[in-house]
Amino acid sequence: MRKVSHILLRKGSSVISVQPDLPVIQALELMAEKNIGSVMVMNQEEYLGVMTERDYARKVILMGRSSTETYVKDIMTTGLPRITPENSIETCMHIMSESNIRYLPVFENDRVSGIISINDVVTETILSQAETIEQLHNYIQS
Repeated sequence: MRKVSHILLRKGSSVISVQPDLPVIQALELMAEKNIGSVMVMNQEEYLGVMTERDYARKVILMGRSSTETYVKDIMTTGLPRITPENSIETCMHIMSESNIRYLPVFENDRVSGIISINDVVTETILSQAETIEQLHNYIQS
């Protein structure tokens, strides 16, 4: 059974984070530079939430707010479910579907150790299925 730890091994566990008092435009610039759809919001080592492209679209653009005058802390998502590297991919899929979310912060010993996206979960599922198919193919031919 595939776990979150498999995703983190494949993609790495580096966490791109911003301070809560950063203007949204600067967080968006960082996200564009890194080609990512979310950033962790941290106050030093303390996890506060996640800012996503969806947060920006719904809480800035649709509300007619300014990206330069709105701060990350004003639009970030808080209260996301916390997962650990030992959680299964199936558990993550269920949590994301039930909560209609695209990102899950990963914690180990109450410290942020990564973040996974729905794309990571789908990719890991596809890799797992391809591995199973290869094993079955090899079994049939032996």
